[in-house]
Amino acid sequence: MSNFENLTHYSVLLNESIDALQIKNDGIYVDCTLGGGGHSSKILEKLTTGKLYAFDQDEMAIEVARKRLASISNNFTIINKNFETISDSLKELNVSAVDGIIYDLGVSSFQFDLPDRGFSYRFDARLDMRMDLRQELDAYQIVNNYSENELSTIFYKYGEDKNARLIARKIVQTRKIKPIETTFELVDVIKSALPAKILRQNSHPAKQIFQALRIEVNGELKVLENSLNQALDLLKIGGRIVVITFHSLEDRIVKNIFKEHSTLNLPKGLPFIPDNYEIKYQLVNRHVILPTDEELQENNRSHSAKMRIIERIKL
Repeated sequence: MSNFENLTHYSVLLNESIDALQIKNDGIYVDCTLGGGGHSSKILEKLTTGKLYAFDQDEMAIEVARKRLASISNNFTIINKNFETISDSLKELNVSAVDGIIYDLGVSSFQFDLPDRGFSYRFDARLDMRMDLRQELDAYQIVNNYSENELSTIFYKYGEDKNARLIARKIVQTRKIKPIETTFELVDVIKSALPAKILRQNSHPAKQIFQALRIEVNGELKVLENSLNQALDLLKIGGRIVVITFHSLEDRIVKNIFKEHSTLNLPKGLPFIPDNYEIKYQLVNRHVILPTDEELQENNRSHSAKMRIIERIKL
């Protein structure tokens, strides 16, 4: 645990996201991705009689974040569940409407930088990648049990890797001899499947495959879609949702859901606008908000971050 506590976590677009929430000191706020507690601690600092609810599946992250938040205030409740349960979990706590919700997606620095969690191709560890250590499915099972076609599909769909089929075929060939157990073993298999010209490129050849496996292990895209649709219903008038994404697949989901709820899609030829076609939400930023040059210099993991904001204007 001490190694975990000594890791630092950088909260991307921290000031911009907190400003975007327009926090009221008596408001109710939800941090769907507690992680190291960066965003949660800033929200908590602005609350007096308000309340913060924070979700995280990772018990180790919760232990560290709880201490950080408790040093600021006791006006918080941590929920050790996937944020896909946002509506039901808050309902159990008698919360039916909130003033703001934030999602800081992707993998926490704690998880990336803790070698034995098996998220990173930079450290040798058993293939794992579970954000919730209570679940059964992990990267080891996917790599060693999924069919060649299933592997190829997730590598292409979630990793957007053009060499998905080559890599999937090599994985299946290799595991016939011996299971692929560790991150470095998988990296070696990926490298052995690729032509030399690709290996000479600047980006790590395993980067997109590891992303795809992580998304599949944790069901990240479906979870995000389900949670966002619930979150929109939870907002009070004037309430906002702030989402920070780190790759195009996440951003596309957020963009499409926000557009769907903030755009009037009427059948052609209607003589009037029916009441049930009212727009209940508006986009706060038409274009994504990106990290500043200063932040990019300070933290290279910020380079792919994009922030979108939506506000409820009618019930």
